[in-house]
Amino acid sequence: MKWSWEPLFVIVLAAGLFTAIGCPGEQSADPPAGVAADDKPAADPDPAELPGPDDPQPEEPDPGPPPEQPEPDPLPGPPEPSPPASASTPSDSADGPVWDPLGVTEPGTAAPQTQPPGDTGPPETTSPTDSHRETKMSIDKQPYGKMPDGTEVDQYTLTNTNGLKVKIITYGAMITSVEVPDRDGKFANVTLHRDSLKDYLAGHPYFGCAVGRYANRIARGKFTLDGKEYTLAINNKPNHLHGGDKGFDKYVWKAGPVQRDDSVGVAFTLVSPDGDEGYPGELKATVAYSLSADNELRMEYTATTDKPTVVNLTNHAYWNLAGARPGDVLEQELMLNADRFLPVDDGLIPLGELRPVKDSPMDFTQPNTIGSRIDQVEGGYDHCYVLNKHQGEKMSLAARAVEPGSGRVMEIYTTQPAIQFYTGNFLDGTVSGGGVAYQKHFAFCLETQHYPDSPNRPEFPSTVLRPGETYHEVTVHKFSVQK
Repeated sequence: MKWSWEPLFVIVLAAGLFTAIGCPGEQSADPPAGVAADDKPAADPDPAELPGPDDPQPEEPDPGPPPEQPEPDPLPGPPEPSPPASASTPSDSADGPVWDPLGVTEPGTAAPQTQPPGDTGPPETTSPTDSHRETKMSIDKQPYGKMPDGTEVDQYTLTNTNGLKVKIITYGAMITSVEVPDRDGKFANVTLHRDSLKDYLAGHPYFGCAVGRYANRIARGKFTLDGKEYTLAINNKPNHLHGGDKGFDKYVWKAGPVQRDDSVGVAFTLVSPDGDEGYPGELKATVAYSLSADNELRMEYTATTDKPTVVNLTNHAYWNLAGARPGDVLEQELMLNADRFLPVDDGLIPLGELRPVKDSPMDFTQPNTIGSRIDQVEGGYDHCYVLNKHQGEKMSLAARAVEPGSGRVMEIYTTQPAIQFYTGNFLDGTVSGGGVAYQKHFAFCLETQHYPDSPNRPEFPSTVLRPGETYHEVTVHKFSVQK
């Protein structure tokens, strides 16, 4: 049907004249300040009816305004809908399988605490970019190099809304960079690293890698499970360390991007065959890293097995909150939420005692500089601390580190029962990254885990995993700035 604007124009003019004169017995109400009398709030669009980002945008209908009427301002087009919370939407540059293991919590798991029970709280901290979140969360995948057999190694870069970046490579599921700001907003990489895959293959002391099957040491490389003795590789004479000659740090993991409304991440998967480095059972392991809008780097570990075995997974990042630059960490402050630690023998195997830290150089229950008493500890700190946990408590505060010069703060929360505190005692300048030769005490490690040598210590928390069970542990590193 063909429309004619002439009758409509007459009606519009008549309606306007009627409105201007007013209806007898009625008073016209003034509209709120700044709102035209004929303005009405637009109804929110139905998200299901909004076009997607790749759909053609509808053309604006021509209203054909009558003569002598002002042309209305064009209305903005409908916003592009955000993906629902359950949708995984990796960036185009991050292909591969999409699987979301993040955010899994056991029933009754408490949310991370901001301070240990009874504590009056640390000095005020802030996220320096909280009021200026303009960076888009993203996952970027780039080639990193090739293994000697030609296997491709990729690097994933996670960026959050505050500009924090975490880089992880598929070789060793290894963190190569964690860029966080200081109190002035200046970003720096706060973890030790090497410069290329070739450098990593040449050797390094477990920089940023996923450690398994068993983090830390097993005495003499032997343990007995269900009456059978198993013999492991001796790679730290006379003991077994961090999974053996070819631990999880030396595998190329499969990886897939994971994106949620409030975080971006990568899930790394690995199948360790039965008998790998002497361990029984085929172990299917997953390490999922995610970076949230709240500056939390989450590490979630899961594993299943087809035979009884032992498992103890962690990450071995070396931290220097001043930035991975020349200089030691001895003036950086540390608090450990642990009243006890495990004394060790000359081979760093626990003696079996859970000794109180009180009145000793092992006491970090109150913040102390790392170097304040290190000369009283033979060889430096390389000890497992037993974390304070309430009955049934899962996630809890484990450690808090502060670099006074930059104001950077790192808090660690974990479901694990212990944390290994290591002060880079074996760094000797032979390994470098970013033009820096890493010397003794240039970094510290805080490795959340079960106790060393637990397979040989029935009195320690068990690390045995059986078919039908799922190993599941979570550690969160939260970054902020102290004013």
